[in-house]
Amino acid sequence: MENGHRTVRQLHYLPALGAAYGVEVLSFARLREMDGAGARTGPQRPDFHVLALVASGRGSHVADFETYQLRAGSVVWIRPGMVHRWSDVNGVDGPLILFRPGFLPDLGPTPAWDLSAPATWHLDQPLRPLALLAVDHLRGEHDLAVRVPRLASPALLSHLLAALVLRVLPAEAATPTAGGGRCHDVFLRYRAAVEEHFTEWHQVADYTRVTGYDRRTLTRATRAAAGVGAKEFLDQRTLLEAKRLLAHTDLPVGRCAQRLGFRDAANFTTFFQRGTGQSPSTWRTADARAARLS
Repeated sequence: MENGHRTVRQLHYLPALGAAYGVEVLSFARLREMDGAGARTGPQRPDFHVLALVASGRGSHVADFETYQLRAGSVVWIRPGMVHRWSDVNGVDGPLILFRPGFLPDLGPTPAWDLSAPATWHLDQPLRPLALLAVDHLRGEHDLAVRVPRLASPALLSHLLAALVLRVLPAEAATPTAGGGRCHDVFLRYRAAVEEHFTEWHQVADYTRVTGYDRRTLTRATRAAAGVGAKEFLDQRTLLEAKRLLAHTDLPVGRCAQRLGFRDAANFTTFFQRGTGQSPSTWRTADARAARLS
């Protein structure tokens, strides 16, 4: 609660006793067992990664206002800061891997780090046994580390996690993005700066100093990597956070505007309406109605 206002449930990385290696392997069955009250169906915002592979069954989940249908072969990646809910996983089985930010090693210029990438995709049938085998290897090494700490190897666990991620990434995401090299490095620096400062700085010019690149260079690099210009990329990130606040807290529009660095509610409303075609209040009401009907 914040000054009497409801806020989205925050989930922090709390590994089981003796399992503090930065990664943990669970399952949908274990999730249901630990969550007898059904809190998983409500909105939550983890500060860690959740990578899940559906081995069998059907269900659904919601991540950042998109509803995804789950079936055998579905891969789910909930990244830190996403607002999501397991809306229906009662009939779903398969592994869930929880890991801290920074535990996964650098995989090079892939969209693995893209916070705006889809939360769910489908793994082709021939790859599913290999993905589950990679999970089993990771689980086995993790269980050994818990049972016999002197044999624990965080580096090995990290690389086994990387192998799993590379196996389950969509084919187009597992290869370097177009326009790699310096252009991609520029985008990565800009994206990191946006993630750190989007609630303070709303103009691309604000980022030229911290990145060391001029506006034209940032725009060219962002368009090559993300398909949109630097300003649109920045606006999309701000708009996503605005939707998160409006949908999953009851903070007044003026307070949401303050949290996002706008001078006043009117300025925020103009920005939001330009991005969605609706005022913040109208959008909030429509989203709440849709959630009740889902």
